[in-house]
Amino acid sequence: MEPINAVLTRTELSTKRVGQNHQPGRTRLVPLLFMEFRRINALPPYAFAQIDALKMQLRRAGEDVVDLAFGNPDLPSPDVAVEKLIEAVRNPRNHRYSTSKGIPKLREAVASLYERKFGVTLDFETEVCSTIGAKEGFSHLMLALVGPGDTALVPSPSYPIHIWGPILAGAGVHYVRMGPDQNFFENMHSAYEQAWPRPRVIVTSFPHNPTTACVDLDFMTRLVDFARERGIIVVHDFAYADLGFDGYEPPSILQVPGAREVAVELYTLTKSFSMAGWRMGFLVGNAEIVAALAKLKSYLDYGSFQPIQIAATVAMNEAPDFPKEVNAIYKGRRDALIDGLDRLGWHIERPKGTMFVWAPIPEPYAEMSSIEFTTMCVQEAKVALSPGNGFGPGGEGYVRFALVENEKRIQQAMRQIRKGLTKLG
Repeated sequence: MEPINAVLTRTELSTKRVGQNHQPGRTRLVPLLFMEFRRINALPPYAFAQIDALKMQLRRAGEDVVDLAFGNPDLPSPDVAVEKLIEAVRNPRNHRYSTSKGIPKLREAVASLYERKFGVTLDFETEVCSTIGAKEGFSHLMLALVGPGDTALVPSPSYPIHIWGPILAGAGVHYVRMGPDQNFFENMHSAYEQAWPRPRVIVTSFPHNPTTACVDLDFMTRLVDFARERGIIVVHDFAYADLGFDGYEPPSILQVPGAREVAVELYTLTKSFSMAGWRMGFLVGNAEIVAALAKLKSYLDYGSFQPIQIAATVAMNEAPDFPKEVNAIYKGRRDALIDGLDRLGWHIERPKGTMFVWAPIPEPYAEMSSIEFTTMCVQEAKVALSPGNGFGPGGEGYVRFALVENEKRIQQAMRQIRKGLTKLG
């Protein structure tokens, strides 16, 4: 094959004939040099895809698979938000570009929510920026905060974008071991001391997905002190702000005096208001960091569709107790799942927060990897779970249950697990 000239134009590359034995009139295409997806190629295969493919294959074959893998909220959004969305969509003025930072009334509503729920006063002009869900907000925030040569401290296991957000921005990641038998602060201090260059960002998220770890305000105070002493930015993903059980109320990091010197927080309507598909989140806290994200987003998007922003504003202002209703439903599901697992001999401590249960692979199957075990669950028990290794290296040996089916379906899943996993019980 003749060598590829690196200076050929895209058109020349797409039409250049190669080889000496090609048939007249036919064109063979050479590999396109510009088709190397450098950042994308670094991403590993999505660990959850294999389980999802098996689930879909079984459902196409007529099997009833109970899906407790994907943390996709199934509860309907507030009626008042749906009605306002319909009204706002019918107004053609709302069909135009919006603003990436979010309309003022929306940002005011977030500030009011923080005031009444956490006692935190926010300047909606400088300390609040709308995001297209927390995932988009976090990803673009990493582009604003870190780059090649920088490093970030990230819990392990972690929600995948918490690991890959800094990496996609060109930064390195140092893991902080997270789990029921781990001392997060000791691990964080050790990771910081071993990292070079010194980390620029600490990524946290409490209540934590997937481990369900919960912390109190004293923990947040220690975290802020750690960051202030070392000049590190803390990014707290507060996705499960309203999902605390048995009297536990998750604290905002912004409740800590001085937190806004070093910290920002991502709040979202996804779980609290069951508005997952609406993609409505917010970055709040340190004004300089909020401004940096707003400036970056001004180059990248025009924000969410304006009727969604209007409906989200109404949801926060007119349905302030909706998160309590959602919380009660998830608590009932948690109890149904934990009680069911307990009857199977699979004993798990009741999580105090999130919409998940993080479970070690039960002893009779402990020799299996998390992907092997979850594959067996979906094939033999017709129950889909998330493999722990999908949350990074610290997740191996665990599986995650998502509380996204009603209590009767969860009880059905327990019966199917008892029938399919014959070593249990």
